[in-house]
Amino acid sequence: METRYLGRTGLKVSELCLGTMIFGREVDEAASFGIMDRFVAAGGNFVDTSNTYSQGMSETIVGRWLQGQARDQIVLATKGSFSVGEGPNQIGASRKHLLHAVEDSLRRLNTDYIDLYQIHCWDPGTSLEETLSTLNQLVLQGKVRYIGASNFKGYQLQKAVDVSRANGWEVMSSLQPLYNLLERTIEWELVEVCRNEGLGIIPWSPLRGGWLTGRYRRGMEPPQDDSRVGRATLKNLPVSWDNYGNERTWQVIETLVEIAEQLGKTPAAVALNWVKDRPGVTAPIIGARNMAQLEGNLASVGWSLDETSRQCLDEVSAVAAPYPYGFIESTRGDR
Repeated sequence: METRYLGRTGLKVSELCLGTMIFGREVDEAASFGIMDRFVAAGGNFVDTSNTYSQGMSETIVGRWLQGQARDQIVLATKGSFSVGEGPNQIGASRKHLLHAVEDSLRRLNTDYIDLYQIHCWDPGTSLEETLSTLNQLVLQGKVRYIGASNFKGYQLQKAVDVSRANGWEVMSSLQPLYNLLERTIEWELVEVCRNEGLGIIPWSPLRGGWLTGRYRRGMEPPQDDSRVGRATLKNLPVSWDNYGNERTWQVIETLVEIAEQLGKTPAAVALNWVKDRPGVTAPIIGARNMAQLEGNLASVGWSLDETSRQCLDEVSAVAAPYPYGFIESTRGDR
């Protein structure tokens, strides 16, 4: 596995990031250790978690595993701001909550510092100055090395960069957004902000909860099993059949499967390879419930899509841009 710089920083991370959201919930500690060991053996050094994953158990498991590793060889990322308990100050990006959340994460992770600390979601109730000055304080204290964001709008991310620079504070180094062949709307603004300002993009859900593995095909009945799509369909969650079982999805999947067959790869490997090499992307976040899924994800590195295949995937997954994005794009020939 190759390494890449995280945006314009000097921090080198593996071209795949291992996500640990299901550790402690769907994957027990022993299996989690095995998955992390295999990821590192394959050349991975970038591990992402959050204080809310499995109610803190994900961080705890990662922390226990970390005790058997060379700490300086692992780039450890976690997140804060979502609710972690009862009470009005157990959520958000306020100074009170973030300082408490970081200390709790450090304790669970069994480490003195976090390589990349990310605000999990925009907090409309806290001023950016309060959030960003707090993150800067954590960097100056050595408890956090780099800072980033997840689930921000374009103007919010740009404002965060501008406010930090204006005050001489640490500037965000990364964005963790939803990005895959079925979800490309970050290209309208967020990708441009990241590329212009030097933030690395770390896409979450690059296989969109299993939709891009080739498991689901046109004409199938909605799954009722224990798969992520099956559970989401029963509970009407974002990756449910109702949300994705449509003509555009089937066209994307059919093209993906056809290209995978031509290349002798799996659809998942092709979908991951596509997003891994998109402009501005540093490392997509892969997840695995077992070793077989991990090996399938690791098969996405060490090769590149040919231009014809890439163009086919670009075209079939393209989404018509709303105003003003489409209008501005259409005027380029007039300039």
